[in-house]
Amino acid sequence: MARAVGARGRAAPCGRWWRGALLAFAAWTAGWVLAAALLLRVHPSVLSERCTDENSRRILTALCQDYRGGWLTGALCEDLCVAGELLYQRCLYYERGKKVLQAQWRGRPVVLKSKREAFSSFPPLGPLEEDTRPGAPGIPEAELLLMVAGEVKNTLGLELPNNSMGPLWPARRGPGWRQQLASAWSLLQQEEYVYFSLLPDLSRHVLPVLGSCGHFYAVEYLAAGSPHHRALFPLDEAAQAISHIALSFLDMVSHFDSDFSHRLHLCDVKPENFAIRRDFTVVAIDADMAFFEPKMREILEQNCTGDEDCNFFDCFSKCDLRVNKCGAQRVNNNLQVICDKIFRHWFSSTHRSPAISPQLRLQLRQAVQECADPGGPSGNAWRASSSVFWKLRWLLQAMLKELQGMKQ
Repeated sequence: MARAVGARGRAAPCGRWWRGALLAFAAWTAGWVLAAALLLRVHPSVLSERCTDENSRRILTALCQDYRGGWLTGALCEDLCVAGELLYQRCLYYERGKKVLQAQWRGRPVVLKSKREAFSSFPPLGPLEEDTRPGAPGIPEAELLLMVAGEVKNTLGLELPNNSMGPLWPARRGPGWRQQLASAWSLLQQEEYVYFSLLPDLSRHVLPVLGSCGHFYAVEYLAAGSPHHRALFPLDEAAQAISHIALSFLDMVSHFDSDFSHRLHLCDVKPENFAIRRDFTVVAIDADMAFFEPKMREILEQNCTGDEDCNFFDCFSKCDLRVNKCGAQRVNNNLQVICDKIFRHWFSSTHRSPAISPQLRLQLRQAVQECADPGGPSGNAWRASSSVFWKLRWLLQAMLKELQGMKQ
């Protein structure tokens, strides 16, 4: 009996230790699960497919198989799949399903893009599926245009006149028309493709589409910005080039605010989403997070319990606590975010050029600070942006004059 009691006496502390270990392990596991969830929320591409040459070549091989099988078509398909005039070079990045690849097209560097990997992953055009029956009547042109207009409205939040649909839709029936329709429908479901098809004629700050094959489309390859580059962009004469690029950013802001039927909002401003041409013109090369005013209002107007619930990446709204609803009006603007995320890097006190007078450096730094935070949290960004826009423009032009004077 004494032995049994002794055994129980020794077992009690052992049991407590075991339960404590289990609780500690459970807490450790829960901590890692929470950390992983937060990491995925901030960086959803963490578990995405690796951007490798092997995967990229496999994707393009599948695209060409679909082309030879008669499922899709496009002006670039022959060069990519038959003639060898469009040659894959390297994988640029994969992000949330989007595939971005660099290629050489007849000696010209281009970028191939698609929101999804496979052509079959895009929902098909309903009437086209039904029209496969023998003896089925052709799809009326008016019905197709109505569907296209509906898809564009869903994508952009805008209603476009039929005569503006030319770049988006094959208008003539003929050989391969069904493949053209299916391919055009897959492209229409990609917001960036729609922007790049419609806006370049209206603004030099948007990349034009060079051609497509199925659900992949090609744009010009330009040197993109990088947060790891000292000047953000690869530049030879940094101070003078930065002045030109900053002026082009201001020109882009003006275009996007005024030159379209609705203001175009940029909700993901970072160096990687912009590139520069040889003449220092800034070009938006990633438009997945760009929205016209009607779509922007639809996105912002959500339920909330505080202002932080009304932040959509770089586009902010305010929470009306009386009705727990975010305002549909954006309270910051493109200029404010560009000043904060681009100009601060160039015109802070730590980035000084001996060719620029201390007084002008100070004025620029103060103007960028005012631009990034116009009037503080209660300030009206839209009202303040007009005056600070012209102030920045004048100061940047003055900086160019000083730099040019140093060379003479």
